[in-house]
Amino acid sequence: MDIITIGDGMITFDPSEKGPLRYVSEFKRKIGGAELNVIIGCARLGLKAGWISRLGKDEFGRHIINTVRGEGIDVSEVKLIEGYPTSLNFKEVHASGDSKTFYYRHKSPTETFKIDELPIDYIKKTKILHVTGVFPAILEQNRQIILEAVKVAKQHGVKVSLDPNIRLKLWSKEQARETLLSYLPYIDFLLTGREELEILFGTANEEEIILALQNYDVEHVIVKDGASGASYLENSRFIQVPGFKVNKVVDTVGAGDGFDAAFLYGIIQNWSVEKSIHLANAVGAMVVQVEGDNEGLPYLEDVEVFLGTRENIER
Repeated sequence: MDIITIGDGMITFDPSEKGPLRYVSEFKRKIGGAELNVIIGCARLGLKAGWISRLGKDEFGRHIINTVRGEGIDVSEVKLIEGYPTSLNFKEVHASGDSKTFYYRHKSPTETFKIDELPIDYIKKTKILHVTGVFPAILEQNRQIILEAVKVAKQHGVKVSLDPNIRLKLWSKEQARETLLSYLPYIDFLLTGREELEILFGTANEEEIILALQNYDVEHVIVKDGASGASYLENSRFIQVPGFKVNKVVDTVGAGDGFDAAFLYGIIQNWSVEKSIHLANAVGAMVVQVEGDNEGLPYLEDVEVFLGTRENIER
């Protein structure tokens, strides 16, 4: 594998109209999950990708696993669990493109995932292990599973990327800070946002954050900044890589996941950090123009057309 991830998968119900959910009567069934979105993005860009997860042994679980398998992702470490419903979420979308998420993920099938079931050989054989703060936020036992996974990866020369993806509907700032900082000694690529850095280090002061990051041996710190692009930490300062203007923002969900997938694609191709971020900014801009968590994640040739490096032949 080029890249694998560990995380929950959910059925996402997208509203048929914008506005508060209490006024919405129809929904479209889709699939989602932070880690799942990233691995779908990686597969569409051409990487050999795998997913470790637990889903309910129900029609929703079967729908997710069949869809993910259809994307070319290895699902040999995804198990369908009897007696546990596949997790759900309902999305509320505003006219601006911003959204809220309402989770229904207890009892989660990931409750049955025990630390002694961690597929060590599977992790050892990949180039990058990608983790986020969502899976450890769902259940306390998941925090130890991810900690063990990143330790195993580090011991065997596997690069580890972390997107904090802090969901305060799932855990507190204090729980997130304690858990995610315990992962940082094993992280090579930190793909984060400014608000998440503030939660992790208890300050919004850039100099203080840079000083705190020096306590960890993180190879690359990337800060996502929406339409403004992203920046990377080099020689104790953040260097900005500009983003792309889009005609209309339709749905912001999944843009950060698409960014992660594209950045990691660039790293696996041995590109420079700046070139990898440039690609990631392009993918993020493409994703926000499409409704859904992962429907807008592009194939590599689509990104090349967007960047003007490939001719778009329509007829």
